Amino acid sequence: MSAPDVAPVVKRLSQEQIGRYADATGDHNPIHVDEAFARTTPFGGTIAHGMLVLASISEMMAAAFGEAWLTSGKLRVRFRAPARPGDTITASAKPQQARSETALTYAIECRNQQDELLISGTAEVASNGDTE
Repeated sequence: MSAPDVAPVVKRLSQEQIGRYADATGDHNPIHVDEAFARTTPFGGTIAHGMLVLASISEMMAAAFGEAWLTSGKLRVRFRAPARPGDTITASAKPQQARSETALTYAIECRNQQDELLISGTAEVASNGDTE
């Protein structure tokens, strides 16, 4: 079965959005929310939560596969670099050779506006919408 193309998701990150994510998750690590503290770290400023960036990949897959993604979707990722306030991030997926006849496999990644790789990995979704 040929895997369908998946439309990319593009988002601009803001410090306000990072702050709202911190409030929603309870993760108020100063590297995410305290500009003065974050400037003293090797990052030189605040960075987005990794899971906030990863959510753009799940959003992309949910838009493409709907309930099948919600019930059978699997991600295997590595966080490669931090996203920062002001970054425009792009989540994308490329079809790969499926490991089984019942699943579609994609190479997924998220990059910033400078083409820096933020997240890479694979996504798998049941081709018939059933869970395993």
